[in-house]
Amino acid sequence: MTATPFPVSEIVAARRPHRKDAARNYDALLGAAREAFAEHGADASLEDIARRAGVGIGTLYRNFPTRRDLFESVYADEVNALCRAAVELAGREPWEALTTWLDRFAGYMVTKRAVREALDGQSDIFQSCRDSMYAAGGPLLERAQRARVARADMDFGDLLRMVAGITATAFEDDAQRDRVLAIALDGVRTHHR
Repeated sequence: MTATPFPVSEIVAARRPHRKDAARNYDALLGAAREAFAEHGADASLEDIARRAGVGIGTLYRNFPTRRDLFESVYADEVNALCRAAVELAGREPWEALTTWLDRFAGYMVTKRAVREALDGQSDIFQSCRDSMYAAGGPLLERAQRARVARADMDFGDLLRMVAGITATAFEDDAQRDRVLAIALDGVRTHHR
């Protein structure tokens, strides 16, 4: 994997404050927003997010002047984390690297649906996030294909759509979702136990 930053990494870095105390508040707000959006969807209360982060509502608005700014920042931060994970996993065995990353992607899809829906595909950062996701995860699939542990008749877009489709389904719990994902990934693998 390349050491060159992904387009989304530059977006995240540009939005994050440089002062340590401001960066701490920013990170706390992102974490609180992720939790609130996962629990309550796009209509999560901004006051609740500020309270969860341990800051005042003024601090939230100073960092995120609009609700859209908050959604975009949470979305970009999550995609950036997926990109970093792909880089960290690149040294593992090809199949393990790919499936570990796809597990993280599935978790991201389940908890971030509210953010993506709230942005309604209109955000300028979507293309950068998409490009970053493909640049990070695509090489994991290609490496698994070269190692002949993943089907060669699919591309990364096919794989992401399959996982996104699975995560769009309602499950009894995370264990059931993980089981269904494992069954689907078994169809991606070229040789079985």
